[in-house]
Amino acid sequence: MNFLSYQSIPAILKENASRYATRTAISYKKRGTFLSLSYEEFYERVILLARGLKKSGVKPGDRVAIFSENRLGWAISDFGIQSAGAITVPIYATNTGKQAAYVINHCEAKVVFVSTKTQYEKLLSIRDEIPNVELIISYERFMGDRSFPVYTQYQLSEVSSPLKAEEKGVIENQIDAITQDDILTIIYTSGTTGRPKGVILTQRNIMVNANHGMKKFPVDEKNPQTFLSFLPLSHVLERTGGYYATLLSGNHVAFAEDVKKVMENMVEIQPTNMVSVPRLFEKIYSRVYENVHQGSSFKKNMFHRAIDVGRQYVWKKYITKEPLGTLELRYRFFDRLVFKKIRERFGGKLKYFICGGAPLDKTVNEFMWIIGLPVFNGYGLTETSPAVTLSHYDAIRFDSVGKPLDETKVRLGEDGELFVKGPQVMREYYKNQEATQDSIEDGWFRTGDIARIDEHGFVYIIDRKKEIIVTAGGKNIAPQPIENELKLDKYISQAFVYGDKKPFLVALLTPNLERMVDLGRELEIDYIDMEELVSNRKVMEIYAKRVEELNKDLPPYNTIKYFAVLPREFTIEGGELTPTLKLKRKEIYNKYKDTIEELYVNAGNGLVGHPKTTNGEEK
Repeated sequence: MNFLSYQSIPAILKENASRYATRTAISYKKRGTFLSLSYEEFYERVILLARGLKKSGVKPGDRVAIFSENRLGWAISDFGIQSAGAITVPIYATNTGKQAAYVINHCEAKVVFVSTKTQYEKLLSIRDEIPNVELIISYERFMGDRSFPVYTQYQLSEVSSPLKAEEKGVIENQIDAITQDDILTIIYTSGTTGRPKGVILTQRNIMVNANHGMKKFPVDEKNPQTFLSFLPLSHVLERTGGYYATLLSGNHVAFAEDVKKVMENMVEIQPTNMVSVPRLFEKIYSRVYENVHQGSSFKKNMFHRAIDVGRQYVWKKYITKEPLGTLELRYRFFDRLVFKKIRERFGGKLKYFICGGAPLDKTVNEFMWIIGLPVFNGYGLTETSPAVTLSHYDAIRFDSVGKPLDETKVRLGEDGELFVKGPQVMREYYKNQEATQDSIEDGWFRTGDIARIDEHGFVYIIDRKKEIIVTAGGKNIAPQPIENELKLDKYISQAFVYGDKKPFLVALLTPNLERMVDLGRELEIDYIDMEELVSNRKVMEIYAKRVEELNKDLPPYNTIKYFAVLPREFTIEGGELTPTLKLKRKEIYNKYKDTIEELYVNAGNGLVGHPKTTNGEEK
């Protein structure tokens, strides 16, 4: 199906409501059970909401905000807003009231959808700061404050009131009036480097990106696929790659209950495809190796033999494209014996993943291919709708983000910065002409990422330009590759490398909490809390050995000289991660500044590890 033969995303949904009328469009969990809506039912709910919005005074071009986590209401709101000719403005569900107020005020939204009373209360707490908001619509029923009334989406849609043919005709005429050049959404960046910027994306921006992406992975119309959605729809990666692309091609989207229940939902839903960020694959890699570690010697040997055969198989089949001979039979043997059992833990029907948001470590990527769960790396930004590059079966390098999509050009600046030109590049930043002019030059968008492009056209992302560490000795160091290597260790969950204008690199490590508890038991350590456990001498010796192993493969200026193990992981709630699980470097440094600086202060006495301890005892 060529999406670009239509004028808009709502127009394709209108077509699909007839073409795939009884086929399942969306599944969602309610009171412990997954429920579903067919394409026909989903479309009707969308039209009902669009009718309600128009009755409430929403006009074409108005901005309407959605302050919610992924759920059925989000999808109905988004398509309903578009069908009314308005513009969807998503707000991350994890945002505070003040963060939400900035987006609401900047885009001048008069109507805001909220998912729960919790989100409503965030807005209520800053009511005086959002004076232009006229209508709050909730997906759940609860009592609001008299000074700030709230209505349910059910009430606004007047679900109990039959849709008259005339009313449906008015909405469908509005859908038919939408063009590819109309604004679909304004998505605000995370604001880690300053004020959030509103990225204007048109219907064509998103449609062309979804279209070129789906061409890499053709869909059999007779066998619809199931995509499990768990990344925030407020982010363009999930929205284009896992939500629009799925619904526009007549497939099935299932919304995960929560990020923490993704593994559980994978078994329940048995998805065929998913979009994710590297964190999920790092956890799968770590969990599989941890289970192997706890198994018998026979199972360990069998697993490692399977991995060796699997590595030869995927390299010959997908990288060097050599004849497989008897290798294919050996791989099938180990696949049945070992890898199939691993895949069954994730539903058993997964065909592939698409990964974006940050570069995936090549060791983890190779492992996923070996066990029969291919991960196709892609690269993009909010400003590029998002995909710029994407790998596929005929073009794989485990440490690359693939090759440019159709109609997409890339080049490198003098300093290695990646420039992009193509139909997916945003129109502009909303009400920010200065930032637009700084970012787009002669149609080329400056990505802010340092990259390299090999002789075969594969693109490799090194790191964010602003995150490159320049040491006191003048060495330019990309922290992400080092952090990715650290995270491969079974005891390390996350890593933050620092060293800007310093003589050497240091790192903050967060522990794999489950493994850390087991380690404490194995080493017979008495401790009160996690802080005491991670600072124990025996534990620190284990971490020191792990860091030393990593350092052996790095040039001297890239090695980690000192490190601290934190007693907790970085989280979105703690302010250390973005909603798509990227490190907020500035916030991490500010939060742990004393710990980081103490590593440098204590460098002279040979201290390695937690700055407040030496040999497990307080200094």
